[in-house]
Amino acid sequence: MANVLRPIGHDDHLSIVDHLDELRSRLIVCGAVLVVAFGLCFWQNHTLLKVLNRALPAAPKTSANHLSGLTSDSVKAAHGLAIAAAAEAKLAQSPNLSAADRQQFAQAARGDAEAAKALPQSTPQRLPITIGIGEPFATTITVAFYFALLLSLPVLIYQAYAFVLPALTSEERRAAMPMILLAPVLFLIGVFFAYFIVLPPAVGFLQGFNSQSFDILVQAKTYYSFQVLTMLGVGLAFQMPLALLLLHRLGILSARTLTHQWRYAVVICAVIAAALPGVDPVTTALEMVPLLLLYLLSIVMLRIADRRAAKRAAADLQRIDNGLDPS
Repeated sequence: MANVLRPIGHDDHLSIVDHLDELRSRLIVCGAVLVVAFGLCFWQNHTLLKVLNRALPAAPKTSANHLSGLTSDSVKAAHGLAIAAAAEAKLAQSPNLSAADRQQFAQAARGDAEAAKALPQSTPQRLPITIGIGEPFATTITVAFYFALLLSLPVLIYQAYAFVLPALTSEERRAAMPMILLAPVLFLIGVFFAYFIVLPPAVGFLQGFNSQSFDILVQAKTYYSFQVLTMLGVGLAFQMPLALLLLHRLGILSARTLTHQWRYAVVICAVIAAALPGVDPVTTALEMVPLLLLYLLSIVMLRIADRRAAKRAAADLQRIDNGLDPS
């Protein structure tokens, strides 16, 4: 287990049994971290579900939606009773009325005020429904696992990197390290972008579209799956710069190629956005915009890499002209 905390060097010689033992140790560490993260997420499952429910709009009153209409009518009744209580309290202080009438209005004002307080003061946020006996438990477990996987991602990536490190040369390690560090960062940026930018307008559009013709109810399993898959898809799509940088290091792509083929890139970004969860135009457009920006960022990164490669080649050529070893 000692090797789990540090990568094995390129020059270390291990037998097949040692490699298998190291793989087992790293899988145990990954499993332990995942179990701890899952326990933490399951403990805070109410908070996580509340976070996912944030994108749901408030329940509107429509002619067809009688369930949300009850809540909306209760809110209107509470406001009406509050207005009536204020008017009755004002009449209870009127000098033009008898003492008995003022007392009667005062009692009516207190009664209406208490009734108004007992009713909902605002339309609550809509909550997803469950239709199976075990669906609340299964859905909670699934959501907790997804969040646990997200929290454990840095450790999982490090363990995978440390396991394959002995097969890499020092130069390959220098090339892989930035990608290893940037991969979880870009993934988290994509997840946050999907949660704060993509999901609220997408869910609002999908739930509000033609709402007067449907009794709109949201099933928990479907809703949470849509959210998680959207965040996962956008997070993976944000790995585009790393994928293009890898192709550049393999000599397949260059910054000039990406610049000249931008029209095809726009079509490919549109196809990727359409393949992500959410077939509505709002979700697709919100997912396509960052892909285009990441494509432009990739061109800048590849240009910088080309300039550095050109400088290194010029320096090596200068050393050769001076009769020195370019290495």
